[in-house]
Amino acid sequence: MSSHYKNIARVLKAHGSKGEVIVAELRGLPFLVEPGMRVALTPPALDRDRFVRVESVVDGGDRYIVRFSCAHSIGEAESLAGCYVLADSDDLQLDSFDVTYDDLLDRSVIDERFGGLGTIVEIMETPANDVWVIAGGAYGEVLVPVVEDVVLDIPEAGPIRVKVMDGLINS
Repeated sequence: MSSHYKNIARVLKAHGSKGEVIVAELRGLPFLVEPGMRVALTPPALDRDRFVRVESVVDGGDRYIVRFSCAHSIGEAESLAGCYVLADSDDLQLDSFDVTYDDLLDRSVIDERFGGLGTIVEIMETPANDVWVIAGGAYGEVLVPVVEDVVLDIPEAGPIRVKVMDGLINS
């Protein structure tokens, strides 16, 4: 069975002179890059391997400093800026709500009682939880809190199933 790779982070810029880079998680995911992981860097470059090892990760508070096996100088680190970090999904421990925002936008949403609500057009971040802005359905704009009692299933493809709380839709 072939592996399924998932974007988990993005390299922002070089850091220091020994090949380290600043890496950020993708919106909607926790930081998943760990030492020892075998990851792919995309887009690939002609002068480096597509698959590399994560040699170290340092939590810098609001950012992560990572060294990959392909970069040991500032020049090599600078060549990684803008790359996405892909990991084999079998190597990840994801919760059902760990989905990148890009994977959610334009997905259709179906409610148990009301049927099709439309598609996710925006994701608002609030201190308590994210809120999906769903539009294009018969009920106009619907705001759906992303909590376990409401979101029933987020499959890899196809519509997302929800159970909207009373009062969120005027029927």
